[in-house]
Amino acid sequence: MTLATNAFSVFCISGGIFFFFAGAIGLLRFPDTLTRLHALTKADNLGLGLVVLGLLPQADNALAALKLCLVWVVAQMAGTTLSQLIARVAKDASKS
Repeated sequence: MTLATNAFSVFCISGGIFFFFAGAIGLLRFPDTLTRLHALTKADNLGLGLVVLGLLPQADNALAALKLCLVWVVAQMAGTTLSQLIARVAKDASKS
């Protein structure tokens, strides 16, 4: 069973790293702020979700798994809030 758990963890964490890398490329290559923000937030949300999903089977106890889930939730809320603020500033800057 540990081989299957380890394989699942490696698969999910590798997928998360791929999405982080794709988001970084999108951040560098897309032309304007809103498309860069879109690529970065989508990749960041999915990447962190996959990394947390991969780490959950490796957690020692339920408290460690809960902490991982809380980190993911806090990162989701922070990312959403900051994305809205950045998009609003970019929209206001493009009007003037």
